[in-house]
Amino acid sequence: MRHFDLTPLYRSTIGFDRLGSLLDTLTSFEGETPSYPPYNIERVGENEYRISMAVAGFGEGDLAIEVKENTLSIRGEKSSEQEDTTFLHRGIASRSFERRFQLADHVLVKGAVLESGLLHVDLVRELPEAMKPRSIPIATKTDQAEKPKIIDSKAA
Repeated sequence: MRHFDLTPLYRSTIGFDRLGSLLDTLTSFEGETPSYPPYNIERVGENEYRISMAVAGFGEGDLAIEVKENTLSIRGEKSSEQEDTTFLHRGIASRSFERRFQLADHVLVKGAVLESGLLHVDLVRELPEAMKPRSIPIATKTDQAEKPKIIDSKAA
C-alpha cells in the first residue's frame, strides 16, 4: 500500500491541515532518499538542536540557507572550476545539492557557521508565553466568604 487517503482526517479535524500535508509529503517520496551530503542532527540542550552537514569543498558563497513555512532548505551550488585542471583522482564531490528539513512549530533558526568543512545550523524551540505551562491559583470557600458581596446598594 503506497498511498493513504487522508480525506477522513480532514473531515473530522480542525487545525491539523499541516499534519495531513506533512503525511502526504512523506508518502510521496519515490525510491531512496538522497544521501549527499551526509549530516547529523544533534540535541544540544532541552530546546536547542544542531544540524551538522559535511560540505567539504564548498565556501560561504556556494551555500544558501532559507526558511519558509516551517521548511529549512540548505542548498549548495559549486561555482565553476577551472577547465585546465587535470585530476588524477577526484574523491571530493562537488556536485550541487539541496536538503530540506521540516521544522516543528516554534522552532527558529538561530544561525549558521561554516567551520572545517562542516556547516553547523543552530536551531532553538521557543514557545510563546500562551503555550508555556502556568499554575492556576485555587480559591476556597473561606476566601470568598471573607469578602462580602454587595447585591443592591440603595441610600436609606
